Parts: sequence; structure tokens; C-alpha cells
Amino acid sequence: MADQSKEQHVYHVFQNISDGYDHANNRISLGLQKSWKKTLTDRLTANTPRGTNILDVCCGTGDIALKIADARQDLKVTGIDFSPAMLAVAESKRKGRQNVRFRQGNAMKLPYRDNSFSAACISFGLRNTADYKQVLGEMRRVVKPGGYIYCLDSFVPDSIFVQPFYKIYFRCIMPILGGGRKHHQEYIWLYESTQQFLHRRELEKLYQEIGLKRIDHKSRMFGACVLVWGQK
Repeated sequence: MADQSKEQHVYHVFQNISDGYDHANNRISLGLQKSWKKTLTDRLTANTPRGTNILDVCCGTGDIALKIADARQDLKVTGIDFSPAMLAVAESKRKGRQNVRFRQGNAMKLPYRDNSFSAACISFGLRNTADYKQVLGEMRRVVKPGGYIYCLDSFVPDSIFVQPFYKIYFRCIMPILGGGRKHHQEYIWLYESTQQFLHRRELEKLYQEIGLKRIDHKSRMFGACVLVWGQK
């Protein structure tokens, strides 16, 4: 899929599934998505200086941004996403929180100056972008020296013993649990985007190519979900 057509396709996918997205994520992850996201928010909030700015890229319905804002009320959190429908859901969940805001924008060209944030994160979003290195480079650009970039995403597990079970679940069962009859095709796409995504070591190599240091990762579910981080 060409870059522009992928971007347009992903836009329409998320515009269509925004209303039921949170509940669908719980179903298809068998309730584990909360602990996966906690792995990201715990590490980010533990390693971010007080009173600074955080950027959540491809924030979707705002789960990560809101969790960070609740855990660290001294931080100012900005969530950015290109889907107005997803952002509408995020805004409805904000409920008066003063230290978090949401904005429409493209991860490929972030509308912020260099060195604007102490940290940036992206969760289950990088695989849906048209150019992984461009997005990571933009995140690096807007993060201050010494700050961290975090990516939490779905990967095809490395283990050949786990892969068959993974493929059966995510190809055959996940689209039904997530999308039902109405949005079955959209959730087939989410499976395909994971199949087409980088392996964890390839993502770490991209981190190196954009100049990040102290790169490390934490793996969950036999490598089906991995958090990768690096320092500018």
C-alpha cells in the first residue's frame, strides 16, 4: 500500500471504529491492554522531570495521555491524533482535567518546535503510520536533549512455537471480537498492519539510526506486545 493511500485508509478505519474502540481493545486483548499500557505509563512517569511537557503521538481515544495526566498532575500532557472522531472520544473522557489537552495533527509532521517536550510516546500507533522513521524522527526532534521516546506496539512474536497460535487468534478470532459483523474489515486491517510491521530488533535499529541512545525494551505476551525506549 503506497504511503498516501495507507494514510487515507488508516484515517477512514479509525473514523469508523472510534465509538467502540475502547471496549473492542479490551475484548481483543482479553483484558490485558490495561497492564500493557501501564508498562508504558509507569516507566514514563518514573523518568520524567517535574513540571514538564509530555507528548502522546497518535493518542487515539486518549487512554495513555489521561493515565499520565492522572499519575503525574505536575505534568502537562498533549495528545495529538489525525482522526477527529477518535479525538472527540478522547475529549469526552477528559472531564475537566486541566493538565491534559488534545489536538488534531499528523505524526509525520508534528506542529511543534524543536525541543518542546521532556518525553514523547506512541502506543499502538506507529505501525499504522506511512513512514516509521519519519514519525520517530519527528518525535526525536520535538523532545529535549536527555528526554526519552517510548513506543508501545504489537509485534509478531519471535518464537516459532508461539507464532501459529498468534496468527490463528489475530487473523480469525480478533476481527470478530473487535469488529463484529459491522467493522470486521477494519479489524482485519489492524491484524494486517501488525503483520507488515517491523520486528522489535528492526525498530531498535531505527532508534539507533535517528540518534537515540540507551535503547532498551520490555516484552509482554511472548513478544506480541513490546515497549521500546531510547534517549535523545
